[in-house]
Amino acid sequence: MSPRIALISATPAAIPPAVGALATGFPQAQPWNILDDRLLADVGEAGRTPALDDRMRRLIDYAVTGGADGVLLTCSLYGEVTKQVDAPVPLLAPDEAAFDDALSSGRTRILVVASLASALSDSTARFEQAARDKGIDVEVGGVLAPDKLVETCQAEAGSWELVLLAQYSLAPAAGELSSALGLPVVSGPRSAAKRLKAVIGG
Repeated sequence: MSPRIALISATPAAIPPAVGALATGFPQAQPWNILDDRLLADVGEAGRTPALDDRMRRLIDYAVTGGADGVLLTCSLYGEVTKQVDAPVPLLAPDEAAFDDALSSGRTRILVVASLASALSDSTARFEQAARDKGIDVEVGGVLAPDKLVETCQAEAGSWELVLLAQYSLAPAAGELSSALGLPVVSGPRSAAKRLKAVIGG
């Protein structure tokens, strides 16, 4: 029986990259999309609230009780909620596996790329914290590319050694970006699919 992977999304734009990464990296998996498209819209200037975190926890519980063999959150803003849940199945924050892949690459100059300022600041801060937690010394830069992703990154690439995409919606451009920059590009969906296959199998 195919393992069922619940993909909990806060925006429709994250769904195709997550589903596509599973199809490529974990083809045995059966994706189950759960969407609450107000999870981002309801975040005010103060950021996530306890009520919003509780809503995400209820969605995780819904996925688990509904028979999910694994759960992947696709919105980086809610990644911290995974630390609040003791799930009986593998539960991944959106970029947990991507951070691990980037930090285990041996590259020490890493460029974080996002199309939204909030995503750039959030992902950069959490990636730097992940590096500190692992005791890995890296230099982290950031590029905001709301449009013309490849061109913007080419102008800013400089001496960076690896690119980390901050959002699932940017993942489809990973291959083109890697070819244009001549650098490895790490994306959340691809790393997560690889991790889920490793821990769940097919």
